Amino acid sequence: MSQFDQNQGLIAALFAGIGMGLMIFYILILALIIISLWKVFEKAGKPGWAAIVPIYNIVILLEIVKKPTWWILLLLIPFVNVIIAIIIYIELAKAFGQGVGFAIGLLLLSIVFFPLLAFGDYKYGYIEDNANTQS
Repeated sequence: MSQFDQNQGLIAALFAGIGMGLMIFYILILALIIISLWKVFEKAGKPGWAAIVPIYNIVILLEIVKKPTWWILLLLIPFVNVIIAIIIYIELAKAFGQGVGFAIGLLLLSIVFFPLLAFGDYKYGYIEDNANTQS
């Protein structure tokens, strides 16, 4: 076996190790997001397991933010889906008593803000409760 073949084998092993490490890191981040979404659903009085069911989790999210289910179709339209996602995250932040800044955090730093929403002291329906008390 030549020196070139040995170096090639070492380089392949190095890249395989890096790839495996990145895959494990990605799985851990994905698990954190799923657990956080599960907890957010439960805080809103919805089944937590819905966080792991594709499409249905969007239906539940739309119920939480009080938007019609047909908005799923809008999420399928390029460019429109970005606007709809922004609206959904703004409404999700409002539903837990937060403002647009928190919604921007949910959009841009989901890995930080979803766990904050899930495990923080945020209560679902904060704005509705205040509106009913003031009337």
